[in-house]
Amino acid sequence: MKNAIKRREGRLRRKRSIRKRVSGSPSRPRLTVFRSSRHIYAQVVDDVSGVTLASASTLDKELRGKLGDDNKKSADAAEVGKLIASRCLAKEITTVVFDRNGFIYHGRVKSLADGAREGGLQF
Repeated sequence: MKNAIKRREGRLRRKRSIRKRVSGSPSRPRLTVFRSSRHIYAQVVDDVSGVTLASASTLDKELRGKLGDDNKKSADAAEVGKLIASRCLAKEITTVVFDRNGFIYHGRVKSLADGAREGGLQF
């Protein structure tokens, strides 16, 4: 249990360090990622007005049929990235600032970012 607490505290410390430098604006909102053990979530946030502009996750109804049960979490994260990109492009958002939220840029977080780039977002 102590190791899990240390891991979480380390992520939160990295998150605070990142958020000092990364902030979303109306012209270039922040794409933030949260990764749990089973799911991955993405939000596009305008920090100036404090509004979530778009969101997507592995729990979305649109993705439920596409996602496989074969435990390919990286492939599922790429689909979430494509979905968030399509929702952003529908709202005429083309460029974002990527906020990895203290998670290491590897695995599912990297797959989500690559999927969002493939879907048309620039960051």
